[in-house]
Amino acid sequence: MKAKFALQDGTVFTGESFGATGERIGEAVFNTSLTGYQEILTDPSYKGQTVTMTYPLIGNYGVNEEDVESSGPQVEGFVVRELSRVVSNFRATTSLDDYLAKHGIIGIQGIDTRALTRKIRIEGAMMSVLSTEDLDDESLVKKAKAAQPMTGKDLVPDVTTDSEYDWDQAFTSQFSQTIDQPSSTYNIVAVDYGVKYNILRNLCAAGCKVRVVPATTPAEDILGMKPDGVFLSNGPGDPGAVTYGIECVKKLVGRIPIFGICLGHQILGLALGGKRFKLKFGHRGGNQPVMDLTTEKVEITSQNHGFAVDGDSLNSKDVELTHINLNDQTLEGFRHKSMPIFSVQYHPEASPGPHDTTYLFKRFTDMMDECGK
Repeated sequence: MKAKFALQDGTVFTGESFGATGERIGEAVFNTSLTGYQEILTDPSYKGQTVTMTYPLIGNYGVNEEDVESSGPQVEGFVVRELSRVVSNFRATTSLDDYLAKHGIIGIQGIDTRALTRKIRIEGAMMSVLSTEDLDDESLVKKAKAAQPMTGKDLVPDVTTDSEYDWDQAFTSQFSQTIDQPSSTYNIVAVDYGVKYNILRNLCAAGCKVRVVPATTPAEDILGMKPDGVFLSNGPGDPGAVTYGIECVKKLVGRIPIFGICLGHQILGLALGGKRFKLKFGHRGGNQPVMDLTTEKVEITSQNHGFAVDGDSLNSKDVELTHINLNDQTLEGFRHKSMPIFSVQYHPEASPGPHDTTYLFKRFTDMMDECGK
């Protein structure tokens, strides 16, 4: 079946649909990972976005029940150069085509993803429409132009948990990261802005007993649980629009150890008085070089974000910048100089991506130890 992918600048790509049928609006972005499409599809941080994979052949190893990062696909749409019709992996339980159809996600293949990626790199991420129903170019472009941009959009309510729950599962698959799991000696609260399963697995592997709470949980309720530390998760959308999260973190600062990743890092930065800005086309992939300024060690990281904290906007008397992106010098991590607080913009839990920075989960437990756990 024919499908069309239209951008707000008037560009329209025509290809063949796979997965579900219908029409979806999303911000057009690209991911440079060679593998890991299943983890990318199910990452809640992609809510509101239509993802293009730059690697040309996608779907060749199918989909399995273990390599997911949430309850199902979170993307608005999926764009590839070529969908593999052959699934060849002993772990696969279904094809990518059938998986997307089951979950109502529209895919399009057969378009020039190099041209699409180049356009996004030059002109920036933009709103788009992916459709198998409306195939009129002018109509599709009009819808893309009228779509609400990502700036100012709070998507956390779409992906956060409805109720509190406990997570006690580390790595159960023989194909997962192999980390010796200590006994659970740290009680932490994880604020769910769209948390990935592999973050929760890594926290458990570091010895944490994790209580996951909705993003709107008041600071008083979190402190009332008497945790040893608070974790602020990844998530989608504009951090500036998550005002309830910022206000909550302001009340937690100075009262408990805090560790943030991705959107959690951004919300923490805003709570400490910083400002955020939108990146031109974002960082999405498994090969982003980051320098740890405290050691000058370079680490290759997994990333997925379209906004960043302005490092110059943070008070240098209180906050130390600890990590920068070597591609564009944007802020990738900071710590508070006098309080037990640190965060990173990238994803130390990977899935997909390298495991260079999984040590940060132990840094969190070490920080709780230092605070008298």
